[in-house]
Amino acid sequence: MTTTEPVQRILANFESDNPGVKANLCRMLMHGRLGGTGRMLILPVDQGFEHGPARSFQPNPPAYDPQYHFRLAVDAGLNALAAPLGFLEAGADSFAGQIPMILKANSANALVPKSSPKNQAVTASVADALRIGASAVGFSVYPGSSLALDMFEEITEMRREAAAHGLATVIWSYPRGEALEKRHEAAFDVVANAVQFAALLGAHVIKVKLPAGEIGLAESETAYKTVVPNGLSGPESLAARVAHCMQAALDSRRIVVFSGGSKQDDEDIYRQIRAIRDGGGNGSIIGRNTFQRSRHDALEMLDRIIRIYNDEA
Repeated sequence: MTTTEPVQRILANFESDNPGVKANLCRMLMHGRLGGTGRMLILPVDQGFEHGPARSFQPNPPAYDPQYHFRLAVDAGLNALAAPLGFLEAGADSFAGQIPMILKANSANALVPKSSPKNQAVTASVADALRIGASAVGFSVYPGSSLALDMFEEITEMRREAAAHGLATVIWSYPRGEALEKRHEAAFDVVANAVQFAALLGAHVIKVKLPAGEIGLAESETAYKTVVPNGLSGPESLAARVAHCMQAALDSRRIVVFSGGSKQDDEDIYRQIRAIRDGGGNGSIIGRNTFQRSRHDALEMLDRIIRIYNDEA
């Protein structure tokens, strides 16, 4: 398999990484129906930790089975499947080599008291990722939490070890915690901060929420009045907000995928996908919006998303 020019351009941005890391990035970028385009569509299934099994899988009971998700990712032609250790262990052998895996190596859980500082426990290791044949480790950080600096230190150590063994690093960068009001967690300047933090921590792939049309930090108001990035005079369109997030990703030198969040109307999802495409984003990481639908409906939705990213719909 020869790598395409878009993938070669992306890999060239990672100037200090070894051939093992680049090979695993290439493996994900070249896999599936978006393979070779420079875009990615990833299925994440870490919601059993984050939301609990009933909220996650009861809307579509076959989704309780990890192998259901492996098969969905394979049949839909996705770039990768991301999940915690126990989940991936339940299908890593049956689907070995059929879908690149991202081992989600830390997690919160649905039963932690809401009054606790936002944090995640480390639940897997680089050795686990190597053992099951994963292409990357995944890790969440919570900018805005009083424990964010601890999480930064944890991923710094894990990323160093992962790179030494040729594994890529994916960082879920979700602003939340005592420093932020809930309504500002997805503000476009706050999300841009989250992208920049993940890039500076050494992420190869960055996962963030779609940026909303408001400014969340008082300090940002002055900055956006005096410096207008790429003609962005305000959060006037989702595509413009995505473009600004790509600026924050070291001027698009890092891969950024945007999460789908809770289940939404089909047309709302397609509108968001077009905005990600038009704003220069690298793609999407969509969980509940697919596996909470029937398999038939999920495959139809993923097919439409892929066609949008390929400028075919």
